[in-house]
Amino acid sequence: MKSAIFDLDGTLADTSGDLIASANACFEGMGHGAQLDPVTDMLTAFGGGRAMLRLGFERLGITQSEAQIDAQYPLLLSYYEQHLDVHTVLYDGVEDALVELSARGYALGICTNKPEYLAVELIKRLGVTHHFGALLGADTLPVRKPDPEHLFETIRRVGGDRKRSVLVGDTQTDRSTSANAGIPSILVSFGPLGRGIDAMKPEALLDHYSDLPDLLDRMIS
Repeated sequence: MKSAIFDLDGTLADTSGDLIASANACFEGMGHGAQLDPVTDMLTAFGGGRAMLRLGFERLGITQSEAQIDAQYPLLLSYYEQHLDVHTVLYDGVEDALVELSARGYALGICTNKPEYLAVELIKRLGVTHHFGALLGADTLPVRKPDPEHLFETIRRVGGDRKRSVLVGDTQTDRSTSANAGIPSILVSFGPLGRGIDAMKPEALLDHYSDLPDLLDRMIS
């Protein structure tokens, strides 16, 4: 069965505002002001909680250790869990595209490096859980992206065929995952890098979700 596997943050939904707010809450809790900007630091936000914490410590001029990052990370997750969808929205056209892909016979899944329980809760709040046959988070398996097994297992769980699957993502992690798996990738161009993401050499770029069904049909025979 043909399948389309999606990253979550920065691909299906713009989660950057809530992610940045969670990191800033950590710095404010330490007695510092907000260190990250929801617009200019969007790319770092999509790199994950630890990446945001590292950037904030750098801006404070503090030489951080992994122990410091590890100490703040659970606080970031706790704040984020309580403010999961204050600013987060699906990208324009996502739900219509998912409906159309299902009608064309695609199995749909999510392969994300977000902790599974947060990813499950987020897509529930966004109202799109029913579109997906499987969701694998950062802690679902012993490995995660860019390890190809994370993608392979997602494909297996939706009943897909590796030879007829595509990964839709937005970062170098997604591009590396698809390359490691030998599976083509589509990277969205409406993220912080815009069409500059073409430098990662994905098999295709996606400018708007209305284009996705026909694009996938051309890529998967």
